[in-house]
Amino acid sequence: MAVSSAGASQSPPSLSSDRFAAFSFVDCITQIDGVKRVSGRYTIPASATYFPVSLVAEAIGQLAAWVAMSVVNFRFRPVAALAGDTRIFACPEPGDTLELIVDIESCDEESITYRGHAMVGDKRVLELLDTLGSMLDISEFDDPAALAADFAQLTAGGRTPGAFKGVPPPVLTDLTHEAGQKLQAQLDVPAEAPFFADHFPRRPVFPATLMLDAQLQLAARIAAEAAGQPVHVTRITNVKVRAFTSPGASLDLFAESAAPGEDDPEPLLIKVGAKADGRTIAGAKMYFAPDSGEHA
Repeated sequence: MAVSSAGASQSPPSLSSDRFAAFSFVDCITQIDGVKRVSGRYTIPASATYFPVSLVAEAIGQLAAWVAMSVVNFRFRPVAALAGDTRIFACPEPGDTLELIVDIESCDEESITYRGHAMVGDKRVLELLDTLGSMLDISEFDDPAALAADFAQLTAGGRTPGAFKGVPPPVLTDLTHEAGQKLQAQLDVPAEAPFFADHFPRRPVFPATLMLDAQLQLAARIAAEAAGQPVHVTRITNVKVRAFTSPGASLDLFAESAAPGEDDPEPLLIKVGAKADGRTIAGAKMYFAPDSGEHA
């Protein structure tokens, strides 16, 4: 199946509801090469109030999900994801257009494995490697016919950019803090938010990429304290999400300093995790380097 990029220049219809707008980060699918490679585009609205770098990874994952859903005729969709290696080169800004490319290694009714990257102009801003999404019954989360219609729109010109208004910054309350060593905080998931209409209409779930953003904020604080100067994140590895988080939940997050491995080029490693009702539901490793002021 091939989709011509020329179709992206057509004038697509606008959407009036939060569906396909409040947490959708693919404006158009410009090309599909079988079940091997898919390309797409997303413009971060200039008016977006908050667009964390984790949403660039979300955009890549959503592009992969569209192809995965179409391959299985919208009977299953990838929801839970494992990301082995996320490399962050720059932080895009509102108004930037992300060129998204996903290379699919395998895709069936059980799972999809892929890698992908996002570009702004000629600059690579983020890369995903060793990523796996488990397929679940699509009807549990959304209307299959509505998703098929959304996919048809994306591949026939796309949707009007600019519907996304931003997401609220995470509401974090410090619990314990050992400067440069460990930080524990409570994350209050909103009971209501526009993004739940997109993620997902039939079963609202707090997006894992927003949880990751909250964890990244804690990790960056600990890394900067340990370094004694500003830092920037370079890699996130071993991302695992073991459970869904419902609206209104409270999560206990932690970030703690650890020793990087001998082969790690970064001097700072922060391990992060999330617990719900005392049970670990997510974890990752985040690597930081001193910020020279040149990092975007």
